Amino acid sequence: MKACGEVKALQEAKTVHEHLIGSFSPLKISIYNRILEMYLKCGSTNDAFDVFEKMPRRNLTSWDTMITGLARNGLGEDALDLFSQFKQAGLKPDAKMFLGVFYSCGVVGDINEGMLHFSLMSSDFGIVPSMEHYVGVVDMLGSTGNLDEALEFIEKMPFEASADVWETLMNLCRTHGHLELGDRCAELVKQLDPSRLNEQSKAGLIPLKDSDLKKNEKKKLASQSPLEVRSRVNEYRAGDTSHPANDRIYALLRCLKEHMKEAGYVPETRFVLHDIDQESKEEALLAHSERLALANGLLTSPARGQIRIIKNLRVCGDCHAAFKIMSKIVGREIIMRDAKRFHHFSEGLCSCRDFW
Repeated sequence: MKACGEVKALQEAKTVHEHLIGSFSPLKISIYNRILEMYLKCGSTNDAFDVFEKMPRRNLTSWDTMITGLARNGLGEDALDLFSQFKQAGLKPDAKMFLGVFYSCGVVGDINEGMLHFSLMSSDFGIVPSMEHYVGVVDMLGSTGNLDEALEFIEKMPFEASADVWETLMNLCRTHGHLELGDRCAELVKQLDPSRLNEQSKAGLIPLKDSDLKKNEKKKLASQSPLEVRSRVNEYRAGDTSHPANDRIYALLRCLKEHMKEAGYVPETRFVLHDIDQESKEEALLAHSERLALANGLLTSPARGQIRIIKNLRVCGDCHAAFKIMSKIVGREIIMRDAKRFHHFSEGLCSCRDFW
């Protein structure tokens, strides 16, 4: 289950689930919870919901896994609805659950509800906020662009903010272009824990995780696995022209671009950093790895079938806008997991509501 979740192998996850049900029923609650986690990590919220609804019994971890997992998949409203159902059932949340609630409020962009939950966790449930909760609230405020409110919140904390708090605000400031405040936060991080600042952080950039920079070989399930590996995984790099269906892939992308422009798409060429003319910049956007993956998926998968893409870096703004329009044009659900979160594209919309 852990391996399936880590590599987002949905077909194998379903095989594991079937094997567990067929061989080990009745399952313990802890196993059901691991199944929920597996499906949510694979981005299959429908399968997770189905398992959750059919569980004979649930514990606090079951609810917490669903609430946090739904939010991580961009379904903040569903996560908050589930939290309401949890309270209506007379159950009492723990400290960990509120971290998922804050993240959910950030996903839907409702900071007022988030701050209300922060207040209620101590007044109604007797939970004293930890430093991790303060980090969660700063992330909620900052991810929605409310950077000044996040700073004010930190300044009113009853104890000194940790390096985690300032580092979170620093990265969010740089993501939203508030460079001056980001540099102020970097100075505070440097004072509290200099080891947290790498060369990118010191240069005023958003730091990449080491895992983003490693050129790992394509992950595979172990050959000793009892599972039948039915999924085929293709790997793409930006500008790649080595795929056997290269001509068909680029032809489809150019065709889709014309349909997209008719639907109002304007290429955001500022995401192309090379000093080339406008037409070449638009062509460079077509060659982004996630677009190559999508085009080949459209060519090789059943009509109306779901397409799943995993990207090792954060998706660029132009590809994000393009995927929303393409999901409507081709009538498909596209699920993409980038370095930040899941994006569920369907009918011209994304589950992240353009906050990522």
